Amino acid sequence: MANFYTDNPALKHHLQHPLMEKIVALKERDFADASKYDYAPQDFADAMDSYDRVLEVVGEICGDTIAENAEDVDHQGPHVENGRVVYADGTKRNLDACRKAGLMGMAMPRRLGGLNFPITPYIMAADIVSRADAGFENLWGLQDCAETIYEFADEDQKQRYIPRVCEGETMSMDLTEPDAGSDLQSVMLKASQKEDGSWVLNGVKRFITNGDSDIHLVLARSEEGSKDGRGLSMFIYDKRNGGVTVRRIENKMGIKGSPTCELVFKDAPAELCGSRRLGLIKYVMALMNGARLGIAAQSVGISEVAYREALAYAKDRKQFGKAIIEFPAVAEILSVMKAKLDASRSLLYACARYVDIYKAYDDIAKERSLTPEEKQEAKKYSRLADAFTPLAKGLGSEFCNQNAYDCIQIHGGSGFMKDYACERVYRDARITSIYEGTTQLQVVAAIRHVTTGTYLDQIHAYQEAQVCAEDEGMKNTLAFMAQQYADAVQAVTGVKNPQYMDFMARRLVEMAGYIIMGYLMLEDTQREASFRRSLHVFVNWAQAEVAKHADFIGNFRPEEIENYLY
Repeated sequence: MANFYTDNPALKHHLQHPLMEKIVALKERDFADASKYDYAPQDFADAMDSYDRVLEVVGEICGDTIAENAEDVDHQGPHVENGRVVYADGTKRNLDACRKAGLMGMAMPRRLGGLNFPITPYIMAADIVSRADAGFENLWGLQDCAETIYEFADEDQKQRYIPRVCEGETMSMDLTEPDAGSDLQSVMLKASQKEDGSWVLNGVKRFITNGDSDIHLVLARSEEGSKDGRGLSMFIYDKRNGGVTVRRIENKMGIKGSPTCELVFKDAPAELCGSRRLGLIKYVMALMNGARLGIAAQSVGISEVAYREALAYAKDRKQFGKAIIEFPAVAEILSVMKAKLDASRSLLYACARYVDIYKAYDDIAKERSLTPEEKQEAKKYSRLADAFTPLAKGLGSEFCNQNAYDCIQIHGGSGFMKDYACERVYRDARITSIYEGTTQLQVVAAIRHVTTGTYLDQIHAYQEAQVCAEDEGMKNTLAFMAQQYADAVQAVTGVKNPQYMDFMARRLVEMAGYIIMGYLMLEDTQREASFRRSLHVFVNWAQAEVAKHADFIGNFRPEEIENYLY
């Protein structure tokens, strides 16, 4: 029997990071729930044991059920009957298994029916589910939308909706429209308030993941005559109330088990979530950051299965009298795949830990005033989470795509055939660098942390850490790369041309990301020596990439930029 948690020691390594003690103490409020709920932990060790046990259940369901159903789900897919989505048979079995195991609403408070897990073990579950079936992760992972209800809805709405999610009802976030993809300010779905104060929604939404869910978060234009983001509000729509039909399911390249729907709203009853006019400005931004962390986890899970499929094939496939893994050209591909996998996972969980801390402080602030020291710490980790999220999503998804590509390459002609899982993995990977904000939009989100020094400050903080003598060479190499990055930032910002800055943004963000990943892997290696091989491979690879970008910036004449622009 396969278990996708216990067969991957890297997961427990990240779960046991020293910062988890602080995270658990904040999340559990010094274990105040222990006297109220028999399943609440008594202390830190008890909490960690609980996370470990639940993740073992996730790993078992993923290995024995979800992964086993993945190929059939990919072939069958969902379909529409009478305006409603009917899931593939395997998807129904997957959802049933997760509901019975109590794996819905994991991060929600116990008082609302959840497990009160921090973000980090929840994201770890998403990583594991994505390895089993990336398409199913889109359904299971949308339980994270409940976080928006918890953060911004009133208490009555929390009491009515969040327990339903914890019991297994599904969610969706209905943001995009036929004429408003990434440009959400252009959303035109109309929210009208009736004389009795209630709201109805009219219009069309497109590319809605799990669009026939039980509970929807809907971005709609509530302010008559408005045309920008200030006229948009967030609404909760309950499928039980009717008014929304599924016009069609998109015929996608990959993640076929996840229905991507076009929805028609016709006088659909809805409830305002939070305050008017803050739908895009505040609520969607919070929703998207959570979704992007989820896609980063999905990317790591896909990278994991791509690497494992490639490694297994390379060990089994014989050419010229020996396994192809014995050929340096193949071994080199595998070593870089593993290094990128380990690097993206280190970045993912660093980001998750930062999110955990600032969100815990935000939640505590609803109960009491934070001390000046707590406010300062909350601000620090909020800034780091904001800086690391676009790196984790942007670079993690690009590494995911490259690993899926290399998995096919190692399989050769067989990888082009549907007989092997890598063909599905390759198709599933492609969307990760597109949805919830393309890689280019992640660069837009990240570049201000280049110009304001957030990344460089964090790199300097990493440089202060002590390492063992064996890793001093790696630390020195990273310090040299950091100086190349600092010089490149100075060179670009010194031109004082916004267009030039935008043109160089991707290179600067990638440089920062690769260096940060290197330092995180160096930290991992101090706690677990088995990461040393990936550390060396990744830093060698990243050193060449950073040098390439530094060379491009150093030799580029700003006046030539017009030759690159249309």
